[in-house]
Amino acid sequence: MRARTIPSLALDSYQRAARVVLSHHLITRTYPDRIALPLVRRWATELREDMLDLFGYRLEVTETTARLYPVLDRLDASRPARTTSDRVFDRRRYAFLALTLAALGRAGDQITLSELAVQVASDAGRVIGVDLDTERATDRDAFVDAVGWLSVRGAITLADGDAGGWAHNPDAGEALYDIDRSVVVALFRPPRALQHLRSTAHLLHSPTDDPADRARRARRALVEQPVVHGPDSVPDDRSVEDVRLLTGLSVERRAEGIALIDTSGRLSDIRFPSTGTVAQVALLLAGEIAERVLDPDADDRTTLEADIDPTDALLAALDSAIPDGGVVDDLVDDPVVPDTVEASNEKIRHPFVADSWLDETVGALVDAYGRTFAAQWQADRAGVRAAAVALLTNLTLVAPVRGGIVALPALARYRGVVVTVREQASASLFPTDHTSTLEEHTP
Repeated sequence: MRARTIPSLALDSYQRAARVVLSHHLITRTYPDRIALPLVRRWATELREDMLDLFGYRLEVTETTARLYPVLDRLDASRPARTTSDRVFDRRRYAFLALTLAALGRAGDQITLSELAVQVASDAGRVIGVDLDTERATDRDAFVDAVGWLSVRGAITLADGDAGGWAHNPDAGEALYDIDRSVVVALFRPPRALQHLRSTAHLLHSPTDDPADRARRARRALVEQPVVHGPDSVPDDRSVEDVRLLTGLSVERRAEGIALIDTSGRLSDIRFPSTGTVAQVALLLAGEIAERVLDPDADDRTTLEADIDPTDALLAALDSAIPDGGVVDDLVDDPVVPDTVEASNEKIRHPFVADSWLDETVGALVDAYGRTFAAQWQADRAGVRAAAVALLTNLTLVAPVRGGIVALPALARYRGVVVTVREQASASLFPTDHTSTLEEHTP
């Protein structure tokens, strides 16, 4: 492992570069910032060897890009593509993004937004279930969101005009983009064409009995998942120490599993605890759930089995969207489909919490702290409950089951949440008006 040979004074710089590569699989001159690419290029040789040795990941570094090609052992819906306004991509936007990338690959050095839309609309007409009509405002908005995603990552750069003006009125607005072909090429290099697949499962890694392969799978789980539950999936002590040395993060090991603790947000894609109404409610709800399931005097101590790995459900959803007419039978590749669910996860029972209790508890939290919430959530108790539970699910703190959720072991670390409400003077002309801010503290 090359990290062991790096002088202690330079190790922090190397660890920062490793965290950047693991958290942003594509790095360009401007994405995620202007200092990331020079940092990664400085340690390119060492990173390339360590990423391959520890995780089986392939790292390619050029003058303009750094691209990490990960190995997928499972599917994860907690990291979707998002618009510049932080809205999650839907199926239409993903389709437009793929078609836009294809069109940019055939274009020259520059292209106007209207020309790009014409090419994408033409390609969309040949794909079953996809359609781009520039006369529809919703289609234009979705297309501009896809273009904006590429612009943020440096694949295209606005040279003139305004994409928002085109989306509002394509007859009056226009935008001109410079194309960075190196970024376009680095963005989309799939290992297999969809026309060669009958199931998305074929994009996942097929596990083997090789000890080195099992060790890499365990290390990948440690850096890709919030919590790794054991005993079968937990890395050995040497693997844990290797990952700790590479990332510079702390390790928290318990009987139920292991996790990397990122207290500064240097690697995590979801910070928790965090600001915002949903994160605040999720933290409060986590504390309430922990108190309930750990209370020895609780009346209802039901436990249920839960499937922590959502891969099977995601595979079924994705496979249902594959157009049968697009698969070329003569080119179909049928490798062994990986076993996506660990047997150990299927047998573990966890404390059950019913939907009725969640509704009641969130209602009490809204009554107590609702004045500190964002306006959109103050009158939407069902919505804020659903959003908070979804956040806890993405963090592997709870898992959904029929009729409620089950509490997973890592939730116990949020027991005993302490809340204070800080009153702030309002900017109003009337000095008696105040605003409230909710602050959370965890032990």
